[in-house]
Amino acid sequence: MYSHLLVPIDGSALSRTAMLSAMEFARDASAKVTVLTVVEPFHIFTVSSEQLETTREGYRQHAKAETAAVLAVAESEAKHFGIPCDVVQIESDDPYREIIRTAAQRGCDLIAMASHGRRGVAALVLGSVTTKVLTHSKIPVLVFR
Repeated sequence: MYSHLLVPIDGSALSRTAMLSAMEFARDASAKVTVLTVVEPFHIFTVSSEQLETTREGYRQHAKAETAAVLAVAESEAKHFGIPCDVVQIESDDPYREIIRTAAQRGCDLIAMASHGRRGVAALVLGSVTTKVLTHSKIPVLVFR
């Protein structure tokens, strides 16, 4: 039924659990996966402790290293499940838009993601990324809790 899943992750424990469930689903469906992580760009005015404590270049290096580690785990888990896996890292202020855009560009027929991640105060004020994906995506969305 589904042949290509987009699995957005953010490094949180819940997104890792959702990723593993999505990979199990993909294995059972003989589907491939694309694992996506969206990194928030550096902002001079921010409440993010990672950005308050560093320079723009320091933040980029830290984000790149953290993202590489998260995506390496995804690739390793995909190998364990025996499924084809691509990984993608994008920098954006609008993760939900990038999730939907990446799914469309890569020909994904299902987005499989956690019910919530680690977006902090912005998630409380603006709503979760998952809710926005559910609201705006024309591609079916499978939400793991």
